[in-house]
Amino acid sequence: MINRPQEIIVATAIYFVTMFTLLTAIYRFLENWHFAEFKFFIAGALVLLVAIGWGYVLSALIFAPKQQMENTLTSLTNDIIHELNIPLSTIKANTAMLKKNMKDEKSLKRLVRIEDASVRLKKLYDELVYSIHKEMHTIEKKRFNVQDLVEERVSHFQEQKRNTFIVDVAFYEIEVDKIGFEQMFDNLLSNAMKYSSKESVISVTLDNHTLSVQDEGVGMSPTELLRIYERYYQADDAKEGAGIGVALVKAYCDEEGLDIHIDSEKGVGTQVSLNLSNVHV
Repeated sequence: MINRPQEIIVATAIYFVTMFTLLTAIYRFLENWHFAEFKFFIAGALVLLVAIGWGYVLSALIFAPKQQMENTLTSLTNDIIHELNIPLSTIKANTAMLKKNMKDEKSLKRLVRIEDASVRLKKLYDELVYSIHKEMHTIEKKRFNVQDLVEERVSHFQEQKRNTFIVDVAFYEIEVDKIGFEQMFDNLLSNAMKYSSKESVISVTLDNHTLSVQDEGVGMSPTELLRIYERYYQADDAKEGAGIGVALVKAYCDEEGLDIHIDSEKGVGTQVSLNLSNVHV
């Protein structure tokens, strides 16, 4: 993510420290040679004028092109995103109109599948928008109920008719980057399903400020646990995936100040616990 204010603060701090050091060196030099303080002020003023000019040149060479490139990318991505949103809206509006007049059950089922696909496409669209904006701007934190998000995402995964889910999550509000939290939670559920048999149970609980996802899957050895946060690492190469899910979860938790803890035992299962106390409201 491009953090413009932080870059400016750092550059400004370096600039003023350099100027202070230079002026101090000039003063000491003139003092050793017994020059009058008036000459120091003259020399300091000349150095200051040169420094202001040099600072302007540096800002023009470094920050201006970067800002222009960022503005161009923002404009381009906004145009592309807008064009993607048009067919999505068209699909949604037309399927709604067709459903009102359609009586054939088989055709209605097909329309429902089209609607479900458009909903998933809309979610991918939202995630694309989020990913682009996150790289260019600071993502605004939102206040929401974890219970609602957990139930909605678990319901989505239950549509795959694979594992049985047990959810024990009560009302609990937090304030974080919501889309990032949803993506992180989806990764946890996806991993739990990926490394578990279809007949096993996946439990999602929230107790004492800790949100946990527990499976009855293959589990991991202590050696595998040591490498679990490495990008592209997969404990089981036979499973599909790029091996970046847990690394992304860890990166998000670090950004939001969430403590993450993973307990796992080979052949028993894995439990991922997130301490939400720092973001609870």
